Amino acid sequence: VQLQASGGGLVQAGDSLTLSCAASGRTLLNYHMGWFRQAPGKERELVAARSWRRGSTYFEDSVKGRFAISRDMAKNTMYLQMNSLKPEDAGVYYCVASNRWPIVKEVITSWGQGTLVTVSS
Repeated sequence: VQLQASGGGLVQAGDSLTLSCAASGRTLLNYHMGWFRQAPGKERELVAARSWRRGSTYFEDSVKGRFAISRDMAKNTMYLQMNSLKPEDAGVYYCVASNRWPIVKEVITSWGQGTLVTVSS
């Protein structure tokens, strides 16, 4: 599966932003899906993930209650809805598809290219 992330940009603290991850080659139904974030000088970390097959979700503590993952199967696209954005949410966001749950960085089937989110205070 090939993934294409988009939707990043410059926003102000408190704003909302939705990232998209369009899949091609195979249907998203085959995978557990997630979003990693890499802030400058930091490790790439998993911030949100969802397994529709298992009915499970994961959100990193700092984004719980503010971020949500959804999908549009007609478009074979996953979304990350980010609300009440904070400067610490900034970074390059990567969507991923995995055959493993929970999703771990070392075992990823496919990475999308990153999309940059900048949050001004």
